[in-house]
Amino acid sequence: MLVELAVGDAYGAGFEYAEPAFVAEHNTLAGYVQHPTHLGIRPGAYTDDTQMTLAVAELLVSGKPWDRAHLAEYFVRAYRRDPRDGYAGRFQQFLDTVHTGADFLARIEPASDKSGAAMRAGPIGLLPTVDDVLHYAREQARVTHDTPDGIAAAQAAALAVHYCHHGIGPVAELPGWIGSRLGTSWARPWRGKVGSKGWMSVRAALTTLSTSTSLREALRGAVAWTGDVDTVATIALAAGSRTPEIAHDLPEILTDELENGEFGRDYLRDLNSRLLATYS
Repeated sequence: MLVELAVGDAYGAGFEYAEPAFVAEHNTLAGYVQHPTHLGIRPGAYTDDTQMTLAVAELLVSGKPWDRAHLAEYFVRAYRRDPRDGYAGRFQQFLDTVHTGADFLARIEPASDKSGAAMRAGPIGLLPTVDDVLHYAREQARVTHDTPDGIAAAQAAALAVHYCHHGIGPVAELPGWIGSRLGTSWARPWRGKVGSKGWMSVRAALTTLSTSTSLREALRGAVAWTGDVDTVATIALAAGSRTPEIAHDLPEILTDELENGEFGRDYLRDLNSRLLATYS
């Protein structure tokens, strides 16, 4: 799961809010693409979507209490050990000035309804029950996105992984299943460009996944929406990687050329193994 979602994040980063003509020309899965204006993110590098997901996964396997203090500690640690571009500007400026989880909590204003809590929620879906998933997703969202829409988007993203991981039903019925738990709007098909709100990215990911038969198809479809497509791809591939109903056929070039520094591809694979062993 972690490698696949990182591929989605890194591939989508080349197209985030790019012009539709650029997306249409280059969204071929032939390799990673340099974003036309975000030159600080090199092709094959993942962004905040994956880095924050690592923090969530690391806390899950640590056995430490699932509370605001530990979540903030792991968010700060993930960024401070490996600072990178890709975060929203104001939040990155904030991260550059905090050094501890306690400082983070003392200064954060968790009023956002954007996609930050949803993009990192995938590993929570491995938990054994729906109630567990809803609780864990809500608590991690409240650290930075303590709004009804921010929390619901995180819960929906985590439930998508849960549905696929536990084989609850056909992937085509995923949006309806989430809609039955979080509200009927989640079952409505997404149309058009994806904006910055968390519910937008998750609904686009649910539509993409429920109409795809392979990870390759899901990745191209996620990016084709245009807009905040790295988050759509991250959420869709996190869930899609956990079901045998979706062919695991990502192009080898995307896996092989995913960054592989200290917290890159090999680290993701190892952490993924520990995560699945914990919640098998």
